[in-house]
Amino acid sequence: MTAMVEFYRLLGVEIGDASAPWDLHHRSAELSHGVDLDLDSGTFAHQWNQGWDAATSGAVLGFRVQQRATVDTLYDRLVAAGYVGQQPPYEAFWGARYALVADPDGNSVGVMSAVDPTLRRLPQAPE
Repeated sequence: MTAMVEFYRLLGVEIGDASAPWDLHHRSAELSHGVDLDLDSGTFAHQWNQGWDAATSGAVLGFRVQQRATVDTLYDRLVAAGYVGQQPPYEAFWGARYALVADPDGNSVGVMSAVDPTLRRLPQAPE
């Protein structure tokens, strides 16, 4: 995680610090035009993306949409076009509707609705 954060910071991405145990498992940056960059350890990513290879780590490019139903629509459209679904739409612990699809190079791309704070719940802490 430290190397990933350093790499993206050198590219000019503003990534905040995190407290333990999350400092080794998750960092996030908001880019322009509703795009998020999330860096996750394989241990943590596998908790919210069943298609993630838990033996790896990496970045997830995220696209924010307003409506929960739009997550399902975009996921279905991408999978129907032949792209690999990694995580079908579901109600994520942070209160958003969320899904992931692999882009043509195998990168994880998340589609996330606006967060509903009433649907938030605590995730299991990574080990």
